[in-house]
Amino acid sequence: MQPALELEQVTKRYGDFEAVRDLSFQAQPGKILGFLGPNGAGKTSTIRMILGLIAPTSGSVTVLGARDVRQVRDRIGFLPEERGLYRRMTPVSAISFLAGLKGVAPAEGRNRARKMLEEQGLSEAKDRQIRALSKGMAQKVQLLSALAHEPDLVLLDEPFSGLDPVNQQSLEALIKGLAARGATVVFSTHVMQHAERLCDQVVLLAKGRKVFDGTVDQARAAAPRSLIFEGQFDPAALAELPGLGERTVEALDDGVIRVTATLAADAPAQAALIAAFGLGLDIRRFELREPHLHDAFIVLTNTAGGQA
Repeated sequence: MQPALELEQVTKRYGDFEAVRDLSFQAQPGKILGFLGPNGAGKTSTIRMILGLIAPTSGSVTVLGARDVRQVRDRIGFLPEERGLYRRMTPVSAISFLAGLKGVAPAEGRNRARKMLEEQGLSEAKDRQIRALSKGMAQKVQLLSALAHEPDLVLLDEPFSGLDPVNQQSLEALIKGLAARGATVVFSTHVMQHAERLCDQVVLLAKGRKVFDGTVDQARAAAPRSLIFEGQFDPAALAELPGLGERTVEALDDGVIRVTATLAADAPAQAALIAAFGLGLDIRRFELREPHLHDAFIVLTNTAGGQA
């Protein structure tokens, strides 16, 4: 199957500054890709190259099978991080107008706008001016404007920013629905929980370079598991337990301590617990904590920073 998006050894320089270096990845049809990285990692420059707003210094970008994105722009939906709509327009007129720029007939655009607004719980706001809407409602209208022409590739730059938890959940469902109908969704975010729940694939940038490309589970494997011990015991005794690495100690109430220790990738947690009881340690609580995407994000970006 041909990728919906493919970057091959893409580099972008601004004078002496290298914003993106030798970046390659693919996004497949019907999949959700999270484009992650700290501020200044090169995400925005990459999105602009995908959209054809700037040209790469070297390398190639192929979008929906075309090397020239202008040939397929009507098949792309884009939500920029900098939001902006005509404030005196209504949601219906704004959505249908922008859909019209992508080739949707006016009557069809208005019908789609009303249906999408209803699905997102915005029917009562459909005829208000956008300047009278809340920030979250206006942001949803702008997102719907990017989707009304039913694009095959959807690029969302920080789509969850400014949304309350209810609207974030609604947006997650919308993104899943886009992928279910066969669209490819690429979104950047700083909120790892969204990427963890949604993504089939994550690409992580640090200082303009790709430091990871794979599934969420593969990313989490880059961070160590942790064991938590709580009880009344000498924390130095844990040095005798198998598979434990770095340890932190925290004092709780009534002489109880909490020790959090990293666990080697191939070490069974049960072996450490059995050994602790074998030493007669007073263990009152024991927990194996699997790493989250946030943990992997920190490990991978810190590793990249150390290599730069």
